[in-house]
Amino acid sequence: MLHKIIGKTVLSILLTIMLSIACNAQTKQFINYSRALRTVIRENAVDADSLSLVIDKSEYKLTVKSDTIVLKEYPVVFGRNPVDDKLKQGDRCTPEGTFYMKAKYPHSKWSKFVWINYPTRDSWRKHNAAIRQGKISDNAKIGGEVGIHGVPEGMDFLIDQKYDWTEGCVSLKTKDINELYYYITESTPIIIKK
Repeated sequence: MLHKIIGKTVLSILLTIMLSIACNAQTKQFINYSRALRTVIRENAVDADSLSLVIDKSEYKLTVKSDTIVLKEYPVVFGRNPVDDKLKQGDRCTPEGTFYMKAKYPHSKWSKFVWINYPTRDSWRKHNAAIRQGKISDNAKIGGEVGIHGVPEGMDFLIDQKYDWTEGCVSLKTKDINELYYYITESTPIIIKK
């Protein structure tokens, strides 16, 4: 009987350790993820107006930079097709290129929404080329209302599990979009790459 109790206790301890390691792995994988962005900005004597965002679709990562200095990284997910570049409305792809904030506002479902200026001239060029090449239909619309936002309340696990659930937007955990939201301005470059 004592053997079974000890065995269950050891198993319970091992499971607790493994879950703790899995939960903490994400904070170790992203630079300064457990630290407040304002603190990192202050410690690096960086002007908050000089920030840029680099979103890497293959790494599932949003990086806040000032020139070449990496200040902080966040985990993100994308549209249901995270691999391809957005060519048309409804393709569930996240667009690639350089964008800027068009507007930002609180959102009832996703905490905050940062609307980017998709489609850009480059987006239109790629869209029209795809029509000419027969990749998409002649009457395909390019789409719009792409942005950066949080997740529905209580759904941060979507980010932890790298579950691409959006129609083409970039999604962060609620606490992360709430922090980042105040640092994104109309002059902040938002670079989305494969």
